[in-house]
Amino acid sequence: MSTSRFKVKALSWSPYIEPVDVATASEEQLAAMQVTPSNTKVSPYVRTLAHDPESYVARTKLFNAIMYAKGGLDRAERELGALVASAVNRCVYCASVHARRYVELSGREDVVEEIYVRGLEGPFDARTQAIVDFCKALSETPSQATSEQVQALRDHGISKAEIVDLIHSAAIFGWANRLMHTLGHSVPVEAK
Repeated sequence: MSTSRFKVKALSWSPYIEPVDVATASEEQLAAMQVTPSNTKVSPYVRTLAHDPESYVARTKLFNAIMYAKGGLDRAERELGALVASAVNRCVYCASVHARRYVELSGREDVVEEIYVRGLEGPFDARTQAIVDFCKALSETPSQATSEQVQALRDHGISKAEIVDLIHSAAIFGWANRLMHTLGHSVPVEAK
């Protein structure tokens, strides 16, 4: 593990439209946000998506199935796929969240530092490079992903089912990043 003290700054997100107010939300909105009487602090992003509770519930089920499913691709590598997609899409909010989660799960601060300092071109260890190259191609233009990139993943012990998990993590952030950009923007967290 790297001994550098590189850190990814936490960001906040500010919506362009007024988020749902938990105090006046409908029962359907509260249920979608899974708000309980003791849990009224819900992020502005969730409260913005809750304007359409039905689609928010569908999004959340899909997101959880992709990012938190048991088995399959290692959770850290799903986060790396999300980080690469967010970097390509220039969604600094999602990139910071997934960079921190990747470091927490993998201990690979060196990978995140390389991405933030030098970009997605590497150099990374061979397995990480294969993941980065594949997710970068998928995120730039899906048809740019090649059979050689898939074979590189297979050569580094990633099964076909795990490649599908990686595709899902990069793909959902292709969508999520654009949704965040459309609904609001990232802002620095205020110093306390």
